[in-house]
Amino acid sequence: MLRIQRRLADRLPFYYGWIVLACTCCAGFARQGPAVATLTIFVVPMSEEFGWTASEMAGAVSLGGVLAALCSPLLGPVVDRRGARVMLCAAVLMTGIAALLLSLTSSLFVFYLLFCIARTNFAGPFDLGIYGAVNSWFVQLRPLANSIVTVALMVGLTAMPLIAHAAIEAGSWRTGWIAVGLTVLVTGFVPTFVLMARQPEDLGLVPDGRSPESWLASGTRPHRDPEYSRAEAMRTPAFWVLLAFIMFAYPVQAGVSLHQAPHLLERGLDATSTALVVSLFSFVSGVTGVIFGLLVRRVGVRITLSVTGLLLAGGTVLMPGIETVTDAVVSSILFGAGIGGLLTIPPIAWADYFGRRSFGAIRGVVLTVQVTAQAAGPLVSGALRDTTGSYTLSLWLFAAVSLLAAALVLAAQPPVRTVPRPAPRR
Repeated sequence: MLRIQRRLADRLPFYYGWIVLACTCCAGFARQGPAVATLTIFVVPMSEEFGWTASEMAGAVSLGGVLAALCSPLLGPVVDRRGARVMLCAAVLMTGIAALLLSLTSSLFVFYLLFCIARTNFAGPFDLGIYGAVNSWFVQLRPLANSIVTVALMVGLTAMPLIAHAAIEAGSWRTGWIAVGLTVLVTGFVPTFVLMARQPEDLGLVPDGRSPESWLASGTRPHRDPEYSRAEAMRTPAFWVLLAFIMFAYPVQAGVSLHQAPHLLERGLDATSTALVVSLFSFVSGVTGVIFGLLVRRVGVRITLSVTGLLLAGGTVLMPGIETVTDAVVSSILFGAGIGGLLTIPPIAWADYFGRRSFGAIRGVVLTVQVTAQAAGPLVSGALRDTTGSYTLSLWLFAAVSLLAAALVLAAQPPVRTVPRPAPRR
């Protein structure tokens, strides 16, 4: 396969990294099969048929996140050594097959077993593979490349709930899972298997298709990656401040997203309006992800992440007062804008602050915290809903946590090494 990729790279009139980026976009679209925004479409019909509570369904998301947290530190170095191709292909296959089998769900145990497989892939292998590939192939153009990936993720997050909703309306929730599974397999596997390559150096290329010297000669100040190992990165204050932001922001992302549709239905919106609002915040996330990506090197990581936290807080604090579709749209736009920043900026921050050589190893540690935080959000939201009878208390809590994240991340100064030196691959 590498020989075919080298021949193709030699014949293409453009940088092969754009082919790799297209593959990651296909994988990113497929990744959204077990996203919380997709699952939220299934919450009402499945819970009505089986009598499950909100906490019971949220537990599958949380357990899948815990499993991903356990395996991500082990998988991260694999991406550094072997690249993203094998990991993404396996993730697509396992997710697609699990989604198809979810149509045969007959008990809570079966649902947990299958959804946890898909959710573990979503939170671990997909994330490591997608961002490992992008940040390996792009340095100067990293913000643009990550913005494009965010658009693909949000297109998937916009489309998957609509695909599921349309299939459920045409048949049942079982038909919905079949539609999701087939979409994952068709869009994600073939381009990744055939065209994905490990790093530009394997094809005799350099990141971005241009050396730092050529960028400098063209009048552009080149970004030069530092070379931190995982151990070295973890000894810097910036690592822990960024990690704290992740710890506080991601419970909001997952906790609100999973229960968004049930909350809107409780506030009086019909099923079709609810599905459109859920998809709207995904669309907005894609648009704002591009904007954040274009601004991050000009404004800085700290400011853009702080704005992200403020947007999440603004969208969340409006949700308890939703009475009309217009109210839901305004809240969804603010929350979606925050999600756009949350998906786009952190992968750029980790790569810009600590380099690409050990990105997978560093990202693997980060994902342990990230997916644990994502697991906690739906559990908190579901438990408070079951206890109080509404989502109001959890939404106020998430708004406060978002504000805390926005304040903390302002302390994330880029690490400075007095004498740069190459780091051993971890």
